Order: sequence, then C-alpha cells, then structure tokens
Amino acid sequence: MEKGEESEIDHQHDAAAAQSSTTAHHLAVPAGLSQHEFEELKHLILEFHTYELRGGQCSSLLSQLIRAPRDVVWSVIRRFDKPQTYKHFIKSCAVAEDFTMAVGCTRDVNVISGLPAATSTERLDILDDDRYVTGFTITGGEHRLSNYRSVTTVHEMERDDQIWTVVLESYIVDVPEGNTEEDTRLFADTVVKLNLQKLTSVTEGMARAVDDAGTSKSPH
Repeated sequence: MEKGEESEIDHQHDAAAAQSSTTAHHLAVPAGLSQHEFEELKHLILEFHTYELRGGQCSSLLSQLIRAPRDVVWSVIRRFDKPQTYKHFIKSCAVAEDFTMAVGCTRDVNVISGLPAATSTERLDILDDDRYVTGFTITGGEHRLSNYRSVTTVHEMERDDQIWTVVLESYIVDVPEGNTEEDTRLFADTVVKLNLQKLTSVTEGMARAVDDAGTSKSPH
C-alpha cells in the first residue's frame, strides 16, 4: 500500500513536471508599446521577465510609459520599504527597526479593506541600481496570491523626439483553488495596472515640480 502511494505521488510529480513550460512574454507586445519599442526591449524581457511556469500557475507582463526621467521613476520604485507611495491597495507598510534595504530584507504590508487579502509578508529578491531592476516574492500573510513573484525593470525610450521612461512589470502566481487562470490573471493584471497608473501620476508630478523649481530660479 505504501509503495502504491509513493508511486502515485511520483506520478503526480512527473505529471506536474510535464506540464511546466517557459513563459513567452518576449513574443507578445504588451499594450502601450510599439513593435519597434518592443524589439528594443526584447532581450531584457528575456533576461528578467521569463519564468518557469508550472501547471496551476499563470503569468503576465505589463508596460507603462511615463513622461518623467528614469532616475525619478526609479527613486520611487526602488523604495521597497515604501510601496504605498504608488501602490493603490496598501494601507501601511512596516519594516524592522534595523531595516537595511538589501536583498533578503522583508516588509509587512496591510491591505485596504474590500480586497480578498488582509496582510502580506514580502521579501526583496533583487535590487540592482545599475540596471534598474527590482523584484519581490510574497512569502506569507492572509491573501490568495500564493507563490506570487514579481520583477520590475525601468528603461529609457525615445518617442516623438522626447525621452520617456518605460516600466515593465511581470509576475507569476498560483491559480487559487476554485478560480480559473483567466480570472486570476485578470485580477492580478488589474492591480498591477492601477499601481502603474498611480506611479505615472506620482512621478510625472515629481518631474513637473523639479522643472517648475528650475524655471522659478532661472534669471529673467
């Protein structure tokens, strides 16, 4: 009997392994980017936004164009300890007293009411100030986003003779029991889109404030 149970477990493991695949975000242009812009970013999408997708998981890649310098946008995104600056549904974020922003550090997030979540414990996976890359994994809390892992990259892009910032954010997450892959992706995509829209509003406002300050100080 025990041997039979082990065989069934092995069979399930083999079946799950057979269902695994690699995401193909580098093959589909996300909304907001032209084909040419996408081609310029494709090698970075392959490097940073590719996941091993197992059965019962879904993944997505979203983009956002922002009329603000990359350094301004990055200054907000890199603050792992202050996600509420641009993330809509975060009520508060707490870190340890001796917090140091480095790979492996964690934050405890409280989510606003009305969502199928209450708290989330998250770990910083990557923070590369030279290549403008950051990412985190949800490791605990009261929510339905099991094994959620996200990567965000920030890029400069020329469009209409102006320099824009392009933010790419991808994720992989388990599909909760009782939900479909489409429902899970729709929910997660909506949250990410709203966050990126608020990031746009916040950082474009910061950029305008810098420009206005510079204009007021210039001699007449």
